[in-house]
Amino acid sequence: MMTTCAKTAVICSLAVLAGCANFGRVNQGQVVDYNSGSGLVTLISDSNYHDPAHPRFDVLPPVTIRVPEDRGEMGPEPEPGKLLHLDWRNHRAAIFDAARGSIRTISYVVISEQDGVTRADPRVSKVAYPIVDRDRKTVTSYFPRYRKLLVFSVPSECFDLPDDTWKMGDEVRYYYKDPHSALRLMNVSKTDLSKAGK
Repeated sequence: MMTTCAKTAVICSLAVLAGCANFGRVNQGQVVDYNSGSGLVTLISDSNYHDPAHPRFDVLPPVTIRVPEDRGEMGPEPEPGKLLHLDWRNHRAAIFDAARGSIRTISYVVISEQDGVTRADPRVSKVAYPIVDRDRKTVTSYFPRYRKLLVFSVPSECFDLPDDTWKMGDEVRYYYKDPHSALRLMNVSKTDLSKAGK
């Protein structure tokens, strides 16, 4: 999990890239679709990018870009997911509905919630999440950013949605001149800045 200071460092490093050349821009968002073969990434941009600790992935329409031609300018390949936000207190989920091209808010019921679960925990380390049980009407999902393993239920009609509806995609930041193509792309969710440059 990346700290707030580390996220701020990422923003600053990419901003310097854009500022030094006096051209190019930086954008960031959550990946909702990724095609490794075509190199196309679709993301929902962050409207609250000035506060890295509290991203708000809610800018529509989605942005589709091509990853850098030089894959050395790209970090780990992003994992997509359409779950944009969980309101833990009020039990509401914000999802990107690709079929409608919109963001929907869905109420959920907590079945069980386990905190302090790291990626190395045997309960999650070798399990592919989310687990959607359409017979029992439950979803089990793991959220590394929050170190939380959650089992919850949603309205019956929501089980017609794709399984990745209940997964948070990776957060990425990218530098570009052409708005359709990234020159550099960083997978913030999977980058360990403590090892950067070593």
